[in-house]
Amino acid sequence: MSKITELFKEEPVIIDLGIETFQEELAEQHVKANYLNWAPPGQGKASILAALEKIETPENLEKIKKANEEAVNRIISSQISLIGYDQAINVVPGMTKNTILHAGPPITWEKMNGPMKGAVKGALVFEGLAKDLEDAERVAASGAIIFSPCHEHQCVGSMAGVTSASMYMHIVENKTYGNLAFTNLSEQMSKILRMGANDESVIERLIWMRDIFGPILRDAMKLCKEGIDLKLMLAQALHMGDECHNRNNAGTTLLIQALTPYIIQTDHSIEEMKEVFDFVASSDYFSGPTWMAMCKAALDSAVGIPYSTVVTTMARNGTEFGIHISGIEGNPWFVGPSQKVIGPMFAGYKPEDAGLDIGDSAITETYGIGGFAMAAAPAIVALVGGTIEDALRFSVEMQGITTAENPNITIPTLDFMGVPSGIDSLKVIQTNTLPIINTAIAHKEAGIGMIGAGITHPPMEAFEKAIIAFSEQL
Repeated sequence: MSKITELFKEEPVIIDLGIETFQEELAEQHVKANYLNWAPPGQGKASILAALEKIETPENLEKIKKANEEAVNRIISSQISLIGYDQAINVVPGMTKNTILHAGPPITWEKMNGPMKGAVKGALVFEGLAKDLEDAERVAASGAIIFSPCHEHQCVGSMAGVTSASMYMHIVENKTYGNLAFTNLSEQMSKILRMGANDESVIERLIWMRDIFGPILRDAMKLCKEGIDLKLMLAQALHMGDECHNRNNAGTTLLIQALTPYIIQTDHSIEEMKEVFDFVASSDYFSGPTWMAMCKAALDSAVGIPYSTVVTTMARNGTEFGIHISGIEGNPWFVGPSQKVIGPMFAGYKPEDAGLDIGDSAITETYGIGGFAMAAAPAIVALVGGTIEDALRFSVEMQGITTAENPNITIPTLDFMGVPSGIDSLKVIQTNTLPIINTAIAHKEAGIGMIGAGITHPPMEAFEKAIIAFSEQL
């Protein structure tokens, strides 16, 4: 019997390519069909296909491959250490007393969303630049305040990202390439400035952090001459069940454990030191900003490599989502609209209460942890939704749009696979696969705070703009 004859005696296997409604119609007719989610590169858009045609010559692809290998090698090989804490005015490049740094790409006061406006107003009161929240509204709109992205000052900021002059910052050093990165301290609880809350309790906490918490950490790190190896600690935290974006139980334990011998040697009172330990014990997020600064320090070492299509920044301001690409001259922002975050809400809140995706914390996914490492932290699904199978799948899928695995930061549940590293903007366009991000959800109105957590993606528009700009350089 010929193979052709055998074919007609077997049950046919139907594959629905790209159009999901075909499968629905087949199912209604009780016909089994496998759905393959496929679309042409760039969703078949003429401008994207033209850019790809220009990019995908053998000569260009070879240059891109070598450049991306260099970029991801810099990211992976960076040895990052926490070397100190100090006030932003003392350490952050370009910081002034009337500067407010914010998350994401550039934005004006008028275009800021509720949480960011709430955080800005709280920071102005905290700094004494406004008498109260009503006055802060006037000051923010007056033109007297300099608003600037954290990323343009070697910084990153959680959620609203608002950083002002007297706030204490992590000082993180890339010892391999010599660059520094900064981020402010965690406020721990859900009703906090970075989520847009700004009442008296929020301001009082910020004052305590400025007057007690920050100085104790600063003085402790002055005694730690060698610094704290964050890369090693990150690897340990993933092996202990963190993904180091939204789950930080292990990382916070490891970090305060490393700091404690120095804290207890400072000249501060026992009562003040107990306040610090109680504060850190109040939430597991103490180490969250630390990992953000670590990732920023590593990724900044990969900026400006000609022909590299590796993403060095993903950040959002609640209105727009912006990215940077290593090899695009001038390191410009490429933006698209901030997206909704889909996930469980705290009791009493509904999806329509949520603000759009916001914060610089997607720097963790840009590095390869957070949503990219959810397989290391299956317990994270209790916070952000989904299943353990989803968490495993996300980490595997991200291999398809990255350049390499990081052999230093591994995922035990995937046979110690290195975290997917070096997001390749070209692969994102070629495969129509967007990076996965897990993140908190802030209420859309100022003054309320965190109301949930979930999963989101960048807008494809940002990557489309970037790949067109990249092609125009060639």
